[in-house]
Amino acid sequence: MLEFKMHANLVFADTLREFMENENLGERDFILTNESLYERHLKPLNLPCGVAFLKSYGKGEPTTAMVDALRADLPQGLRRIIAIGGGAVMDTAKMLSLHTSAGKTEALFSLSSDAEKPVRMFDVYAIPATCGTGSEVTNACAVELESLHTKRGLNNDLMFAAKSVLIPELLTGLPYRFFATSSMDALIHAVESYLSPRSTPVSRLFSTAAVTMILEGYRYVAEHGPTRWTDRAKKFQLAAAYAGLAFCSAGCAAVHALSYPLGGSYHIPHGEANQLVFAAVFRKYKEKKPVGALNELEDLLGRCLEVPAEEALETAFRLFDRIQPRKPLREYGISDSEFQGFAESVTTGQQRLLSNNYAPLSEEDMVEIYCSIY
Repeated sequence: MLEFKMHANLVFADTLREFMENENLGERDFILTNESLYERHLKPLNLPCGVAFLKSYGKGEPTTAMVDALRADLPQGLRRIIAIGGGAVMDTAKMLSLHTSAGKTEALFSLSSDAEKPVRMFDVYAIPATCGTGSEVTNACAVELESLHTKRGLNNDLMFAAKSVLIPELLTGLPYRFFATSSMDALIHAVESYLSPRSTPVSRLFSTAAVTMILEGYRYVAEHGPTRWTDRAKKFQLAAAYAGLAFCSAGCAAVHALSYPLGGSYHIPHGEANQLVFAAVFRKYKEKKPVGALNELEDLLGRCLEVPAEEALETAFRLFDRIQPRKPLREYGISDSEFQGFAESVTTGQQRLLSNNYAPLSEEDMVEIYCSIY
């Protein structure tokens, strides 16, 4: 039995001021964001609520220690957190909204069947300031578990945002690199959910729309230059939300699973880590299961890129490398002696993702994937 899951109260606003003026914020509200967004968009509004910057609690993507430190600083009696930023900010707000008696973020990620079920303490309003994560419309989050030195994801319906707010103005000033890595993450959400055995006709509508919009935008950027991505900012932001709606039901798979040791151990940004393994995973899929839903994806990519279906994957990979050039793993200081450990950690800790694979991947397959991009 398949299911399409969506709990999205989508709000569209032209400016952050327009949205905030309708929300009647007060002392029981709290804003989580980053300093540049605060200075540019929030400070002029003189809002009567507390504000915290995620980077004040640590650099890079969120860790359980960072979330715990922020949790300890939250005022009592909150009504809602307004999370304005990228996936790290929105994911952190979602984790903060859940409570267990242990009081520790890591308890939320326990794989034990008798683990305590969390309760939601307050609402989250999720407002993306990048164009990739889709966190604003999903029940998912990811964090580095410091005890395991790897990232792990969590799905819980209590983490659906009470409001998901799309404001293209917030993409103003987003550096090209963050556009490239975040939009690549959205594209991978779309294609992994498209191939997932849990995909439905409805989830594929959103996957297809996201793939089409992102590839159209990438071709435009490749033709007109990196600075022109902002001409398509609104469409990239909407495509990211579509991709989020798709993978919320159909799930992500091996690309995300194999990227997690890279992000957890070497703090490679999420979208960048995903792209590092993207092409290699799909080439392995093609090797192991050349006939199936992958052919339907090739047809879709071929139509978008105006190439024959049999050339679509490699044409797409070349386009992606133009948008965001990849580095080999060795340039991140990674040793090939670590690959077996990476594969073992993926096998033991990422079954939630691996169950959505287009084709099964053994630990040997995973090691070969890492070796091919070393």
